[in-house]
Amino acid sequence: MRGTGDEGANGVVLDVEDLPPRPFGGKPMLRLLELLESQALTSVQEKLIRDATSTEAESAAVDRARDLGFLGAAPDAIDYGTTHDYAATPSSAAPESVASTYAAVATDLAGPPTAVGPQWRSIGPWTVTNGQTYGSSRVNVSGRISALAVDPSSPAHVLAGAANGGVWESGDRGASWRPCTDYQATLTVGALAFDPSTPSIAYCGTGEGDWWSFLGNGVLRSTNGGSSWTAVCTTPFVGQGFYSLIVDPTTGQGLYAGTTEGLYVSADSGTTWTQRRSSQTWTVATGGGQLLAACRDGVFQSTDSGTTWTTVALAGAPASFDRLAVAIAPSNTAVAYAWGAGPPYIPQPGGGQIPTAYLWRRAGGNWTAIGTPPGVATGQAWYDWYVAVAPDRDTQVYCGAIELHRGDLAVGGWTWRVLTNKGTTGDSIHPDQHTIGFEPGTPDTVYAGNDGGLFRSPDRGITWRSCNNGLVVSEFEYLAHDWGSARWLIGGTQDNGTNRWTGSSTWEHVEDADGGDVVVNRQTPGTVVLSRQWGGLRRSLSRGSFNTWSWINPARPAGEGVGLFYPPIEGSATTGDTIAIGMQALYVSRDSGGGWTRLGFPGGGVASAMYIPDPDTVVVGLTNGGVLRTTFSTAWSPLAAIATPRPSAAVSDLYAEPGATGRLIATSRAAGGGRVFVSDDGGTNWTDRTAGLPPLPVNAVAVDTRNHNRIWVAADLGVYESRDAGTTWSTFSNSLPNAFIGDLIYHPHSRVLRAGTRNRGVWEIPVDGWMTQPVCGTQWTGTLQANETRRWFTFRWPATWHVLWTVMPTTVALGAPQITWQTQVERADAEFATYWITVRNLTSSPVSFEGRYAILSRY
Repeated sequence: MRGTGDEGANGVVLDVEDLPPRPFGGKPMLRLLELLESQALTSVQEKLIRDATSTEAESAAVDRARDLGFLGAAPDAIDYGTTHDYAATPSSAAPESVASTYAAVATDLAGPPTAVGPQWRSIGPWTVTNGQTYGSSRVNVSGRISALAVDPSSPAHVLAGAANGGVWESGDRGASWRPCTDYQATLTVGALAFDPSTPSIAYCGTGEGDWWSFLGNGVLRSTNGGSSWTAVCTTPFVGQGFYSLIVDPTTGQGLYAGTTEGLYVSADSGTTWTQRRSSQTWTVATGGGQLLAACRDGVFQSTDSGTTWTTVALAGAPASFDRLAVAIAPSNTAVAYAWGAGPPYIPQPGGGQIPTAYLWRRAGGNWTAIGTPPGVATGQAWYDWYVAVAPDRDTQVYCGAIELHRGDLAVGGWTWRVLTNKGTTGDSIHPDQHTIGFEPGTPDTVYAGNDGGLFRSPDRGITWRSCNNGLVVSEFEYLAHDWGSARWLIGGTQDNGTNRWTGSSTWEHVEDADGGDVVVNRQTPGTVVLSRQWGGLRRSLSRGSFNTWSWINPARPAGEGVGLFYPPIEGSATTGDTIAIGMQALYVSRDSGGGWTRLGFPGGGVASAMYIPDPDTVVVGLTNGGVLRTTFSTAWSPLAAIATPRPSAAVSDLYAEPGATGRLIATSRAAGGGRVFVSDDGGTNWTDRTAGLPPLPVNAVAVDTRNHNRIWVAADLGVYESRDAGTTWSTFSNSLPNAFIGDLIYHPHSRVLRAGTRNRGVWEIPVDGWMTQPVCGTQWTGTLQANETRRWFTFRWPATWHVLWTVMPTTVALGAPQITWQTQVERADAEFATYWITVRNLTSSPVSFEGRYAILSRY
């Protein structure tokens, strides 16, 4: 999530000042507000905005979010028209009630996989090659790493926490990994810590303070070094996000936690907790018999195991921070650092402000302000920020922000180096820094966790190696497939671009930026269209290979907004070259983006979902709950509203049969009402089919093309199946981790359903189970006269199937071969094959026979 330029209406790269206005906190905050807005969780939105800004800026941050269309209608028109117009009844649900709901659903889903029925399995990415890093080299990446702990007794033993992908364990310094918490009540991770006195004991603070804080569900404990985990407490942390968790190095009984709701202390190994400060706390550090805490209202110190805290005076510090981190030098506990961002705010081109950076060093008992890293970016300080001191040098400090900076104090003063090597030669790592660690006994070895995964440096950040092989934590937003191949997928990922799968567990990075929605032309799968953030459209005519993309943006009228951060794009689900993108108007193309027709939304609005059941029909859903349809004859008809399934609730996904006059399905994320609706008359009447589903947002729908009453929907947790068009539902989540599921697609020929998760990669399930024995039958019968040769053909067999053909004589004649045959294959189109079977009679008598097939696999 980097604050860089992006594409304009005609494919021209824009400068930062030309981009749509953003709320305080930049792109991460915008994405989070959109997610919560679609769920109508206004109270959670407001709390997160306030958590991300200093007290001085709280009111302005809330007002700006409201002006941009969040938290209610904007009072003034915005040039980019970013008002989202989500009108669902705002929810006053507090984070703890939201987290409790999710935890209850996860508990229902939780447990080891069973051997009954179809099973979900991971298809990676085991790693992503050619990853989105910004130096001269590109290395393997995965997804956002929010927490890290290195075993003090075993330097090769590392625990990593993914933002919403759970805890992962490595025994070989990150060369390989295994997931450890797939079936816990939440996979959100904010902090990890080993007990230095008993390293077989480790703790995990759930709820990622940097983003998924509202899904926190307490503290987990491991007694085997992180291999398995159990909940040690939920109260008082339900709905809170962890930033910091440390264990008293002498007794192991004392624990200290910094969370979105304050500073907490436990004296009984995390079973019960006492809140010692109510101010949001980002870091707790220990060393030399003291504790330091970085809180919204400054740095505080305790010398009595956290019972009482006193203010630390920092010269020139603001009264309140957007973010603050503190660290004590392990080699000299008299030295400490505080690294903060806060007022005064610096105006930015295009509107908005960013905080000022601060850095202090304590030495000789005094805290002194020192110069901050040149060019440090603070606009996302609420999201990516930390400070750490080299284990063996109190004069070497690591400051994490968007980039990773290292400062070294020498006789001549401080020198600074950007370690992520953005735009320079040498190894590079992903930006957006969240966590750092050092190998015990080897202070040169540094780990850095960020939005691209985990990286290790053997030389204090000068060179880097990827630790992302086997770390399956990519965050997928959308998926698309090739109908003619069971082993070809492409998907957009958060800040890691667009990535492609061709059958291996290793995926390849094929396009940069924030990867959004993707379309594969059903008839011509070499044509692939993707969207970057804010609807930047790019097309490849080479199956999406790297460096084959070109801009195809439709031109927008001056002042028209771009809509959602990830606007929906779709292509025809049957034939033809029709594609469309929904922003603050609908743009439709009949030649895969060569030319565009603009269709305005009657009464305005912003697109949030779309479906193109055939090349002449487009159905679009809006954030205000509206559903519209256009059809093509000699031109596209004006968009006409059909009945709204749930007024004032954003449409999250749509399905329509060809023509869109029969069955339609609409889903919603909005709380407090129906989230799955079915119409059998083209949207004239809708029936709420939510009963039987858990009380969670529904993100996506897929339909079995052989049986349109068989429907699957993806919720924030779990996939659910109906065999009767939504009248009843059952869980369809066997072996699927308790991960957030953003997208769902069904491959009709291989009969495989795929789910794109946020921080647990992509999973698939054969909806009827994998074939355990061949499907055999007779396709035709025939007779050949003496020595005759003839050819038969059988057509429109899915190209994904593995088929054997046999010709068996039914005329019995002993003594010599009777017939021979040859099979030839023609690819009739992108997804079907024609089999030509030439049969020759080897005898001087007529022979009758059967043409038999054996389908070995559909996949």
